[in-house]
Amino acid sequence: MNGKAWLIVVAGVLSLASGLAQAQKNNAGMALPSIGQTVVKMQIAKGVSLDDAVESMKLRANTLNIKLVAELPLSEQVKAMTGKPVRRIGVYQFCDALTAKQMVDYSIDFAAYLPCRIALVEDDKEPGRGWLVMMDLNMIINAAQLTPEMKAKAIEVRDILESIMKAGANGEL
Repeated sequence: MNGKAWLIVVAGVLSLASGLAQAQKNNAGMALPSIGQTVVKMQIAKGVSLDDAVESMKLRANTLNIKLVAELPLSEQVKAMTGKPVRRIGVYQFCDALTAKQMVDYSIDFAAYLPCRIALVEDDKEPGRGWLVMMDLNMIINAAQLTPEMKAKAIEVRDILESIMKAGANGEL
């Protein structure tokens, strides 16, 4: 994937965020999407451990030339701070450094949306099972006024991230 595709996605995120903020200002009292409408969730298949899901995402990202640039073991941090065990929550951030630089060079505002994130959250009712969650890029693609070429690139990025999630959800090592 080239850097231009990531720029398109971030531009879409900014366009959507700006549009939602403006809609809220202009239409106080009108319904905005619920948080659940803004994300894509995939349940991790039975028999796939949370560790296998993470490993599968990392392998798929590597295969697709998307780099895992950061991991946030959120539940471990909470446990360290409280001394109490919590369900597993981890955030995995994927990006291309050259693309990120291009986006920030274009506008410093893009830095707020870098990099793309997929969260792993252990199911609160079924310990050992989990969910993968990321922002719904379809909302961004549909909200942004993209040229056909840019829309195709944005769809490619969406498909790559969803491929990473599917690999994790299915334990495709």
